[in-house]
Amino acid sequence: RKIPLVHQEAGINELIDAFVGSCHSRLLYVVDTEKRLKGIISLGNLIRHVFFPYHDSHVDCRNLISVAVSETARDFMQREPQFALLSDNVEDVLQRMISYNIKEIPILDKNRRVVADITVIDFLDQYESDRKQDQTST
Repeated sequence: RKIPLVHQEAGINELIDAFVGSCHSRLLYVVDTEKRLKGIISLGNLIRHVFFPYHDSHVDCRNLISVAVSETARDFMQREPQFALLSDNVEDVLQRMISYNIKEIPILDKNRRVVADITVIDFLDQYESDRKQDQTST
């Protein structure tokens, strides 16, 4: 599947297009020209930006102002996101995702380039496949 990558200088329209084009993801991975991970943008963050006039009155307005004046992915990406390495044990990645309540996580190579991503849905799918296979083998 296509990894939802955007360059750190991408504008709002490019971010919207990236989300629309990525059916499986609710995150965009912000990368530099070498495709190294610099941050993430959640769908919720983009929605707050695009639909700024409709914001919830319970939301801290100081944060909304910084989001509203954002121009590029770099302006409102979350820096230093959780990630997994290709060399990480799959069970450790799942444990980290559960511990931090992460629904999806980028997979990086040794140079911090995004090479894949994995979601909790992927884990559920594998769990169900394993369960069905166990049932048919007994």
